[in-house]
This record gives sequence, C-alpha cells and structure tokens, in this order.
Amino acid sequence: MQDIHEVLDRRAVTPVFQPLVDIATGRILGYEALSRGPAGTPWESPATLFAAARVAGRESELDWICRAVAYRAALDAGFPPDLMLFVNMEPTAWRAGCPADLAPIVERARRRLRVVTEMTERAIAQDPAGLLAAVESCRTAGWGVALDDVGADPMSLAMLPFVHSDVVKLDMGLLRAPDDPNTARVVAAVYAYAESSGATVLAEGIETPRHLAAARTMGATVGQGWHYGRPGPLPEFTAPFTTGRTPALPMLSEARIGSTSGGLRLPGRPVDGDRTPFEVISAVRPVTRTTKSQLMPLSRHLEALAGDAEPPVLLACFQEARHFTPATMARFRRIAAHSPLVAALGAGLPVEPVPGVRGACLGDDRLRGEWNVILVGPHRAAALVARDLGDDGPDTERRFDFAITHDRALVIEAARSVLRHLAPVDTPILEALAV
Repeated sequence: MQDIHEVLDRRAVTPVFQPLVDIATGRILGYEALSRGPAGTPWESPATLFAAARVAGRESELDWICRAVAYRAALDAGFPPDLMLFVNMEPTAWRAGCPADLAPIVERARRRLRVVTEMTERAIAQDPAGLLAAVESCRTAGWGVALDDVGADPMSLAMLPFVHSDVVKLDMGLLRAPDDPNTARVVAAVYAYAESSGATVLAEGIETPRHLAAARTMGATVGQGWHYGRPGPLPEFTAPFTTGRTPALPMLSEARIGSTSGGLRLPGRPVDGDRTPFEVISAVRPVTRTTKSQLMPLSRHLEALAGDAEPPVLLACFQEARHFTPATMARFRRIAAHSPLVAALGAGLPVEPVPGVRGACLGDDRLRGEWNVILVGPHRAAALVARDLGDDGPDTERRFDFAITHDRALVIEAARSVLRHLAPVDTPILEALAV
C-alpha cells in the first residue's frame, strides 16, 4: 500500500479480540476488539495508524472503520447475544458521523450485538459535549459504556461520575504498583463508585497469578490480559443466534433505563430536557434571595475546596467576562494546574481565558443569567447556583436567588448541563487500541 489514504479507502484494518473473563469462575463474558493496520506496513501498529490518520485529517473516519470491522467479524462469527463485545471509541468520531458505506454494518450491530463502548477520561476533558452526546447515543442503542484506563492519571477519578459507566476498567499500571499510595486512592474511589452505581470493575493487564491476586484485592470481578489469552481471531461460535439468553455481564442501562442508580441519573436521559444548573437544583432545593456581596464568600469557599488532595472538576459561570476578574483568573489558574478540568463560562470569554482553564462564550441564553460554582470530585460534590434578578445600581448590591447543595446526583446533573457548552479541544487522538 502506498499511503495512509489507500489504507483508509480500502478499509484495510484487521480486528483482533481478547477475552474478558469472570475472575471467580473463569467463564468468558465477552471480548474486547483491538485493531491492527495492514501487516508488514508502517501502519500495522494502531498507534502509528492513528497518528498517520490524524495528519491526513481522517482520524474520525478511522475510528468508525475500526468499530465497523469489529462488528462485521463478530457477526460473521455468530457472536452469541449473551456475550459482550467491547469496542473503543473517540467522541470526535461521533461528531463526524458514520461514513455511508459503514452504516449498514453499524445498524446490523445495533440490532444483533450487545456492545460496550469504551471511552477514556481524557475524552471528557477534551470534548465534554461530544462525550455526553456519544454516551446518549450508546444508551439509546441499548449499549453499555465503559470508562477505560482509570488510574493512569490520578486526576481521572473526578471524571468517573460524568459517564456513569457500566464498567470501570482499571489501568494495568495499578496491578504493577499495588503498594503505591496513588493506587490506594484510585482503588478507594473506584470502590465507592462501584458500590453506589452497581458498575462492574474490570482489571486490565493480568499476566501473572500475582496480578490476579492484586486485581481481586482492588475489587475487580472481571479480568483481561495474557493470563487469560492474547489478542487473536474470534472462535467460531457454534450455538445458533437466539435472543432472550441471560447476559453474562448485565448492564446498568438494561436494568435501570429511566431510573436512577445510587442516586445517579443515566447520562443522556434528562428528566426535563436541557435545563440550566439553577433550574436543576432550584426545582428540589429551597431558594434564598440575597446580594452579590453576601454570595461572594460562599463562592470562594467552594473554589477553595478545589485545592483538596484529590483534585476535582471545577465549573463556573460568570455571566459576563468582566466578572472573571484578574484575582479570580489567578485562583483558577492555580486550581487548573492540578485539576482534570477547570472551566469558566461567560459572555465575552475566549476558549482559554487563562492558561489551563477552558472557556466558553455564552450568548443570549438562560445560562447567561446565572452565577454558578460547581465542584465534582471523587468523594465530594457541591454546587452554588444563583439567578440574577436584573437589578440596576451598585454591582455588589445586585440581588440573586440562590441555592446550595451537596447532593451528588443533583450536582452531577447540574455539571452536565454546563459541560454541554464547552467546545472540543484540538489535541491529538492517542487511541488505546493496542496491547
């Protein structure tokens, strides 16, 4: 093959599959699809393949190709309906849409396969709105969602609630450093999330009995790695395809669509449509009227909580750019240095108002009339939401209706309504498709 364009035009990507195994029984619960470029070419490695596709401006198309060829291979092999097929996805591909020639196989997969779509925590920071839309699409299809590489970056822990994943995949580095203090922090946060949500914990990179013992200690019930099998072709499934078989790995979305899980709503299924943070929280929490000067200490208190040892996501709405003062900019820049995502929204704010801080310019929408400070960490959640009453006069005497909550479900729902306003960051895709 002459170049990357020929590889993509010919859809010359080969899927390989690695088993996912119930640690207690040894039963195969599903397979993860991994991608390879044409053998013997510079693009055989998925990292090289995706890097070349990005340079060519076709990385989203490649993402769709990788998933489509995996679906085709699973369907051709008679993949049973009680097994799960795990595939990787970048939210940017969802924004681009499925290429027309791949749409039929994707539609067949929607009807026939039980799929878990894997996303990484960095996708949330890079493109929050795209990720939420992608999650919604997966849920609509009845598919599950997994958060991959959890623990690779300790700051990823704050991202767990936003996806509300069915499966949490522990990064393989945790098994190799079980005594590291960072590992303990990750495991504690994952335990808490799994307990509250009912999610399954899967440990990647199990290669030895020692790794397996560590995975059990970390709460994993599903394992993946060379201990169970290297990536390769799917086996031929001899049982006929039938529906109604008991799934090997039940998904939260299958059991609880339209309900809550541990107080967390399933993403992509808002109760009252696209609401603002104030509308979300004031609907169920008492509202008080006060002035800006009296709200300032409360706002700064929540910002100060972002300096905890376990860095949270911090989202703030300032109405107008002039309210994002130099002193506030300095505080947010310090917080952003150790937090996974810090954002400031307001009319006139650029996409990066200060280094490390995400920005969004609000138009004439309802959110522009609100002053919000929202904090979501691995073990802490809090929100101050306030609506401007439109007073004239001194700025410090402007009146607001406000509410405060530490209810995790409410805070996360409010945070999602803000994340939808953030544009994607143009950073390279580092696709995690190889083992």
